[in-house]
This record gives sequence, structure tokens and C-alpha cells, in this order.
Amino acid sequence: MTPGGGFATTRWTMVNAAGHRADPRAAIALAELCEIYWAPLYGYLRGRGYDAETAQDLTQGFFARVLEKQSIAVANPERGRFRAFLLTALKRYVINEYEREAAAQRGGRHVHVALDFENAEQRYALEHRHEDTPERVFDRKWAAIALERALQRLRDECDRAGKRVEADALLPYLTETSELPAYKEIGAELGLTEGAVKVAVHRLRQRFGVALRLEVAETVAEEADIEDEMRELIRAVSL
Repeated sequence: MTPGGGFATTRWTMVNAAGHRADPRAAIALAELCEIYWAPLYGYLRGRGYDAETAQDLTQGFFARVLEKQSIAVANPERGRFRAFLLTALKRYVINEYEREAAAQRGGRHVHVALDFENAEQRYALEHRHEDTPERVFDRKWAAIALERALQRLRDECDRAGKRVEADALLPYLTETSELPAYKEIGAELGLTEGAVKVAVHRLRQRFGVALRLEVAETVAEEADIEDEMRELIRAVSL
């Protein structure tokens, strides 16, 4: 949201508006969106049964094509949400484009997209469940990354306010499911009363909600889509 109450220009609205035009801002925004979403798509491909090497080739080729060919501007009824657009585009790429794109890569025509596949594969192995569908893997990974990025937004905000130590101690209370020290114990370490810690955690939780909405808003084209995406994120977290 902008200060005046309107919907802010986000990465995805910028990319959508730019279309095929050579707008450097849109190119940067597109690259940032791809950086957020490549790991969920890699997880989707692994969930589809592709081995790690093939899933890496497909992910690399797909994002190289998106970034180089500006195929993001192709009309799509679901393109209001970047998540839905990318998953649909990947499915089409796998069906129609992989062999041709692989040949082009071997010929050296494509740009290289640096992706940390080793880490992605390790996390996929740790998080994979036998009952998972490819779509469930994608949604859960998308939600996890959105939460991580929202936490980083909040952590950066605390850094700017000179509250890094407090943030390091209290942010785990927003997302951790394991048992954590009592507020009284943490308060003793921070020089705060138990009540002050409760208030601080409550405020951080509120700010985390704002940060998460901002993160989700970056990937939709319409303000009306934010609430739907937030509900989808909450659903995905519980998968």
C-alpha cells in the first residue's frame, strides 16, 4: 500500500506493465522474482519424479529462457499472480520446450543463471514426504521462502533501529515450533521485565504480519489478490 492508500507498484506489476519493452527496472524486478521462485519450481520438478540432474537442467533452462526471451509478457489468464504464472509456464516449458532449449544451451546461446542447486537438493531431501504431490512441494517451498524473506525484512528493520540483539533473541518466538526459553529468562538476558518481553514479542508479531503482506504483495498484480495469497500461504504452511 502507498501512503495515500493506493496499491503500490510492486515487482510483478512493474514486470507486467513493461511487457516486451526494454525497461531496466522491469528486468531487475523480474530477476529478483525469479531468484525467489526458482527453488519452489525445482522442488516441483523433483516431486514430478525427475532426478536431481534433470531437474537442475530444466530449472536452469526455464529461467534462462524467461530472463532472456522476456516470455513473461505472454498473455495468461492467471498472470495476476506470479506464482501461478510461473508454475503454468514451467509445465508448458517441460512439455514443449525442453529438448529444443537443451540443444540451444549446448550451443552456448543461453545466458547462465547462477542457482545454488546443492543447497536446494539438500533441503528437498530433508523436507520431502512420501505423500507429497508436486504441487504441494511447490506451495510449501513457496510459503517457506516467503516467511524467510519476511523475517529478513523484519531483521533488517530491527538493525536499522539499533535493535539487533533484541531481534536475535525474540524473532524465534514468531516462527519456531520447538520449545523456547521462558520470557522471564530471555528478559533477564536482555535487561527487560517479563512484561516488556511479552510486549516486544507482540509488536514484532504485528510487524512480521506487515512484512509478510509486503512480501506477498510483491508477487501479485492486483491488491485484491493479496488476501487470497495470504490464505494460500497459511494453508501451505500447514501442509
